[in-house]
Amino acid sequence: MPSTLPASAWDDRQRKRFRAGGPLALAFAAALTTYCPASAQVYPSRPITIVVPFPAGGSFDTVVRIVGDRMKATLGKPIIVENVGGAGGSIGVGKVARAPPDGYTVGLGYWGTHVINPAIYTLPYDPLKDFEPIAAMVTNPGMIVSKNALPAENLRELIAWLKINSDKATLATVGIGSPPHIAGLLFQKITNTRFQFVPYRGGALAMQDIIAGQVDLSILQAAVVLPQVGAGRIRVYAVTAKTRLSSALDIPTVDEAGVPGLYVDIWSGLWVPRMTPKDVIAKLNGAVVEALADTRVRQRLAEIGQEIFPREQQTPEALAALQKAEIEKWWPIIKASNVKAEP
Repeated sequence: MPSTLPASAWDDRQRKRFRAGGPLALAFAAALTTYCPASAQVYPSRPITIVVPFPAGGSFDTVVRIVGDRMKATLGKPIIVENVGGAGGSIGVGKVARAPPDGYTVGLGYWGTHVINPAIYTLPYDPLKDFEPIAAMVTNPGMIVSKNALPAENLRELIAWLKINSDKATLATVGIGSPPHIAGLLFQKITNTRFQFVPYRGGALAMQDIIAGQVDLSILQAAVVLPQVGAGRIRVYAVTAKTRLSSALDIPTVDEAGVPGLYVDIWSGLWVPRMTPKDVIAKLNGAVVEALADTRVRQRLAEIGQEIFPREQQTPEALAALQKAEIEKWWPIIKASNVKAEP
């Protein structure tokens, strides 16, 4: 039966029922829920891509796959690893810089891409301003190695040999601005030695020529060096870190070997594009922290010579501070050596 109340009285009755939480109020609330925008969905609601700026199969790719596999258990969504190599990692890093800041594109960055490249390349992005840090993950210190035929038995003897043979001594790198190249520049500065840099297309090729005796020495990542040292194919002098490597406790640090301060740690971490929401960064950071605390993850990373950052250094703020400190350390060395390259 149609209502006989005046329209104004009927409206007053409905308003009172709405304020009291009656059926009209419940229907209105249900409508709001039904038409809630997609942007209000809980993150993550779909797979997350981690861009590795190098080809598949390398040490950085391996680290991301180990950590990412554990992150998906925390986040509840698949982690997709996308390899985008080229130009010293700058192509892959640039892809992350251009991605939407929604947390679904994460970038693996390391000492080279986020510290060294900006000093030697003209880049279409700013590694300090165009990214938000998530967490530092692992560090893989360098190791000073030589061919077995070199007469030096320890690091002090190697320095003495280099000073006598500066006109013919050679150090293998994997290109301008690569970790062995930059580490070699620091080595020269600290020890007042000189040698020729010999570029190779990759660490494996450089190692082949050290084993064959075609090049004298190099400063390569522990993950590349340790299998050859174990097989007796090369000589190792020191690890370029403040502490000994847990997987090679018999190898002295540069401080112990007689060259204090020759620290070259090839660290890596994760970043997202600038303006990514803070709560998204917090969730990603939590997933990384949980992954790095997992016993199986820690074991697998140790097997490939990776040292995990202490828990207090796994925060976004700590990664930002590490990057800034490394820029302040390395840029003057690079600029003084006039190292330049084009991607």
